[in-house]
Amino acid sequence: MSNEFASASLTAGQLNAIVKKLGGHDMALRFLRDEPSVSSPSRSWREEDGIIYFSVTSDGTTGEDWIKRLEGNGFRVGDYAKQVLRSPDFKPTNGVTTEVAVLKGMLFEDNDRITKKIRAEADKRKLSKPNAELACLIREKFTDKEIEAMGLIWIVAMHEPINDSGGDPSLLSARRDGGGRWLDAYYDGPGSWWDRDGGFAFAVSQVSSQD
Repeated sequence: MSNEFASASLTAGQLNAIVKKLGGHDMALRFLRDEPSVSSPSRSWREEDGIIYFSVTSDGTTGEDWIKRLEGNGFRVGDYAKQVLRSPDFKPTNGVTTEVAVLKGMLFEDNDRITKKIRAEADKRKLSKPNAELACLIREKFTDKEIEAMGLIWIVAMHEPINDSGGDPSLLSARRDGGGRWLDAYYDGPGSWWDRDGGFAFAVSQVSSQD
């Protein structure tokens, strides 16, 4: 019988890829010990090169109904977010699946993390403005722990700004903090500056499943 290792022809990179496929170092050791696989729930998002991808599907929920739906499930909806949701410019869709790309704040230098430059970067990547309801769908889809696992504190939907009751352009955002699971609205002007611990959600593509 040959004493040659079965992995002798594999590169270090290939071996590393196998360990990653098994779920990392600890899961690889469990596999070798023939222990039952206790895998964590699969993520409903993935990250590639500082961009987080996932998809959501709209269901026609109106702005007023989003307030009731979120608050009824223990979420907190900020006053400015309520003003945006109640605006006639908040126009929900039904049965539209959106593939989402979230550009992490770390992709931008501090001085460049302003709305105008973030949107310009999205344009380069062929990303488009999502519907404002995306922020609500994100808030409902992900727990605070999942948003934390993404390395983010908030995810702002980079939709066409909607004016609050004071006439200020605003963007809806899903935010986590010690005070609860929030849907907020942030002021948005071309020169608005953002922290690096957030993410900026754009649409990769939108597909309607309705006739």
